[in-house]
Amino acid sequence: MIYTKAAWEETFRHNHLGQIAIREELDWICGKLGRQLEKFGNRFPSSCATNGKYRLKDNDDWTNGFWTGMLWMAYEYSKDNTFRDAALQNIQSFQQRLELNLVLDHHDIGFLYTLSVGAGHKIMQDPMLLKVLVAAAEKLAARYQEKGRFIQAWGRLDDPNEYRLIVDSLMNLPLLFYTSDKTGVPKYREIAESHFRTLISTIVREDASTYHTFFFHPENGMPAYGATHQGYSDNSCWARGQAWAVAGLPLVYRYSPYDQFAVLYEDIANYFLTHLPDDIVPYWDLSFDAGSNEPRDTSALAIAVCGLLETAAFSKGAYREKLVRVSIGMLSVLRNGWTSKEHPDMEGILLHGIYAYAEGKGMDEPNLWGDYFYMEALYRLYNPAWKTYW
Repeated sequence: MIYTKAAWEETFRHNHLGQIAIREELDWICGKLGRQLEKFGNRFPSSCATNGKYRLKDNDDWTNGFWTGMLWMAYEYSKDNTFRDAALQNIQSFQQRLELNLVLDHHDIGFLYTLSVGAGHKIMQDPMLLKVLVAAAEKLAARYQEKGRFIQAWGRLDDPNEYRLIVDSLMNLPLLFYTSDKTGVPKYREIAESHFRTLISTIVREDASTYHTFFFHPENGMPAYGATHQGYSDNSCWARGQAWAVAGLPLVYRYSPYDQFAVLYEDIANYFLTHLPDDIVPYWDLSFDAGSNEPRDTSALAIAVCGLLETAAFSKGAYREKLVRVSIGMLSVLRNGWTSKEHPDMEGILLHGIYAYAEGKGMDEPNLWGDYFYMEALYRLYNPAWKTYW
């Protein structure tokens, strides 16, 4: 069963999130997005805020898809064509980015194109968008390393120092699965499934915590060692990395069911949950606990909630009810004190996130993925029948 602390039960009882509250929150978010559109125009917000404000950028970062994904959700929720038109305009930029091969030497092509072009295809059913999606899937599939049987995360494919995968990659696999299903081309699915098998056999530790990254020997593709890039240490568990696993495993299962899912998922989710503090919002690395005075990462909790709700969507009975109840409780905690609702000068939606601690980047600031996953979690609860963009 999914773990909960006794200390949380009182919090959950006092933080019920009903449909009225969910609609109020989505109304507030859509209003905020509408005002941001006036400022951002055809450009994109930076990956993280500085003093609560997003900088304007071109389409050249790994996070731009989160912005477009929020626009699509705002359109589906509000039926306001302003959001649809802005999202479609964004898609032109994503198409140009592919044509120019602009900063696409990484696996986050999935993050970029699933939530922008993929979402647009699901909503609009425009065959031209599928063509763009195929081009993006080809670009991602080209990063597959045959010897190691994984999709290389970053950098040049002939760079032995970058011969590795990272846990975040779970979220990029839906691009390959969806494109394969829509085109009938098996290559994309085969690569996604091969990468997934390699990932779960290497990056998940015996205690169900995860490495952030895992290296392989470039000469023969054999597993080498796990390491961190954004966590506290190679042997610790980066909170957002574990959250990516909580969210990514059920997404893969939806496209490609595998026998060990139930046990593997419960172990990984429970590792995340058992390492949360009594007030639920995780420290940026799960090795820290109360009294550490380390920063929190709200984005990790929002990501994990989406993973629990994704699992609930294909679960039944008491297990499903527990997943939904825990998700609602955690989301309501974020809603009550961790958003910018009482801080209208802040452009981000979800406060107190961390981008990259070691670099001092996005420290205690909003970030685009935190905003996106908070909105996605709310929309999942608002419309349980919603077909997500993943």
